[in-house]
Amino acid sequence: MSIRHPIISITGSSGAGTTTVKHTFEQIFRREGITAAFIEGDAYHRYDREGMRRVIAEAGAAGNNHLSHFGPETNLLAELEETFETYGRTGTGRTRHYVHDQREAELYGSPPGTFTDWKQLPSDTDVLFYEGLHGAVVTDTVNVAKHADLKIGVVPVINLEWIQKIHRDRATRGYSVEAVVDTILRRMPDYVNYICPQFGISDVNFQRVPTVDTSNPFMARWIPTPDESMVVIRFANPRGIDFSYLVSMIRDSFMSRANSIVIPGNKLDLAMQLILTPMILKLIERRRRAA
Repeated sequence: MSIRHPIISITGSSGAGTTTVKHTFEQIFRREGITAAFIEGDAYHRYDREGMRRVIAEAGAAGNNHLSHFGPETNLLAELEETFETYGRTGTGRTRHYVHDQREAELYGSPPGTFTDWKQLPSDTDVLFYEGLHGAVVTDTVNVAKHADLKIGVVPVINLEWIQKIHRDRATRGYSVEAVVDTILRRMPDYVNYICPQFGISDVNFQRVPTVDTSNPFMARWIPTPDESMVVIRFANPRGIDFSYLVSMIRDSFMSRANSIVIPGNKLDLAMQLILTPMILKLIERRRRAA
């Protein structure tokens, strides 16, 4: 953790909705005049798209059918921790970009499924913002979590997460349902061992819960809408959280436990603005005083 150069990490599985949360943070940064450096978890994959297909095939031929992007073998977690540590110490570091599609290929000048070159982060930012799979990961050799000053988990209930992933991968990547299901099954051991534990040490978790039937996520024709959802917001440390204020400001919300509030799904952006803005400003004020 760093007073002079704070780090915010957003952690969620593929299809969890971390990109939506990133947009809310961008709004807060813009409104409050905060300059942020952004890094993406995909930038720290070990292999490009073709390389990943190759190592998965090789692992399968050797009897390992569970190699995935969720595990440490296929990610540069030591490099990610180094970036966090370096930014916290110096206010800069290095990153790159993973090119997802043709639109990004035109933007970055690299083919889809490849990485851009490594480059230095700007040296005059107020905060580092990470969004990806491993923002609070801890393994036997790596501890990314200890460097983050604010850790946010985005965790839909598992059936909803699968529905969102299936619809996204079919719509944007042209995958069949069967191919997405194969990916989900292959990732499951790494999901249990490396993704889930992060949500036990995050500062705040946002968990969307559908209020419609998602019993069979592999046959769902639509993603449940925000109006068809509730969001459970859990605080690791509820001390200092004004629950009375939040309940009064967010219509139809209520406390479910001493550290949790439940809100209508269509009020998520409002809730994040109310909850996260003071947390961000506290980090920035601490930074400015130290400077």
